[in-house]
Amino acid sequence: MKISSIQLEIKNSRSKDGTIDYVLSLMDRCAGDDLIILPELWNVGFFGYDEYKSSSEPINGKTASAISKKAKELGAYVYSGSFVENKDGKYYNASVLFDREGRDILEYRKMHLFSYNCKEPEILTPGEEISVASTEFGRFGLATCYDLRFPELFRKMAVEKGAEFFLVTSAWPFPRVEAWNALNQVRALENTCYLISCNAVGVDRGVRLAGHSQIVDPWGYVLAASGYEETIVRAEIPAGSVARIRKEFPVLKDRRLTV
Repeated sequence: MKISSIQLEIKNSRSKDGTIDYVLSLMDRCAGDDLIILPELWNVGFFGYDEYKSSSEPINGKTASAISKKAKELGAYVYSGSFVENKDGKYYNASVLFDREGRDILEYRKMHLFSYNCKEPEILTPGEEISVASTEFGRFGLATCYDLRFPELFRKMAVEKGAEFFLVTSAWPFPRVEAWNALNQVRALENTCYLISCNAVGVDRGVRLAGHSQIVDPWGYVLAASGYEETIVRAEIPAGSVARIRKEFPVLKDRRLTV
């Protein structure tokens, strides 16, 4: 499986429509890859709280429709990154996994909303469902940013839902980059899963974003990673490697406590 994680620079001077067009052009550079992943709230910027409601969409709105069309054009699975969803009068930090035909095969609404000096939980509603779907490459589990700090979500995805790959969209800020790096590795390692993350870079409403998007294998080794600049992080994962590693090192079978 060929993977591309598009580490986008957030630019507040760029319009939402302009940002969508720009991201579609970056996706064109990933032609031939099997999986493309985008950052969290990239079409408005995570810290643009005042624009959450005005920029919100239904799950099949402008942003998702554009990504769906591009997924079909490229013949790739695409984890859309997240956008503000307007559903039944509530607002969610929502994301969609599209298959090679551009079909919506899985949706996720961020479960853990960030409350540290942040207005996200004042505006948005937390999701309640764990999201894991089968693909030709294995089972993909979806997560968003702050979710990384909650190991029980990832353990449930791996053990109860059979996830072999964690896809993490994010807008993690710079001051906690060490935590970001550590959590990317440990969530993969402790669950014998691949973890593919996509963080944003740049300065969003005065907050510097941490970048360091990465692809981590089930041993916790970083196969590919980035720094603080806009870039596309790429790696290729051999087929059947999760099952092989889990058979060789059966840590999930050896556990004694359950969550």
